[in-house]
Amino acid sequence: MSTDPLFYDVVEATWPAAAVIAQGAVTLREGQGGGSRVSAATAEGPLSDDDLAAAEAAMRRLGQQPLFMVRDGQDVLDAQLDARGYCVKDPVNLWTCPVAKLTDVKIPRVTTFAMWEPLAICREIWEAGGIGAERQAIMARAEVPKTAILARNDDKPAGAAFVGIHASVAMVHAVEILPFQRRKGMGAWIMRQAAVWGAQNGADRLAALCTKENAGANGLYASLGMELAGGYHYRVLPEGE
Repeated sequence: MSTDPLFYDVVEATWPAAAVIAQGAVTLREGQGGGSRVSAATAEGPLSDDDLAAAEAAMRRLGQQPLFMVRDGQDVLDAQLDARGYCVKDPVNLWTCPVAKLTDVKIPRVTTFAMWEPLAICREIWEAGGIGAERQAIMARAEVPKTAILARNDDKPAGAAFVGIHASVAMVHAVEILPFQRRKGMGAWIMRQAAVWGAQNGADRLAALCTKENAGANGLYASLGMELAGGYHYRVLPEGE
């Protein structure tokens, strides 16, 4: 399976690093504590030992562990990093479908709401799920059409998500369902609201990312008829190496 490079651009635009630094053949990212996606370096092709050493030193100067995102087809880079002692971390699946696929069912009244800025309750739901201030700062700095989604069930908050649009793709991030509201279909309603909002704001496709190990999220996206369209994985250099 080969990932359409467009989706990497969509991820970059809708979940942006605090800074992007070009260093020779490597693109470095300053994540400011926002997680792997905004901290990982990328390369367009194989790297020399000098390129790798310089990139590692630069990431350490940023206070970050050496970390690369390895995209589909980058087998030579992957082998280089493996030989240097980098370990595979968090293989990620990309799921996508036309927005029209998820706008065919009317969302029940007062089940989901799309708004920007996020309501305080959205922030509380994210915080409870480990999506703290550093990741919420990513949402704030995304310079794209964007929204937060709040889901409710039985007159109580149920979940929250963030959606941004780039290149006519609505990318869904930070889906979090409160523990007592899980297994009640709230994730599906959030995705349907994301599709509705995306269609209203010029998107024709919906996309989402999740780790391959996240059985719940993968099951949700598959159940909605979304298609597995590729992905990527990280390579991280263990501390002390």
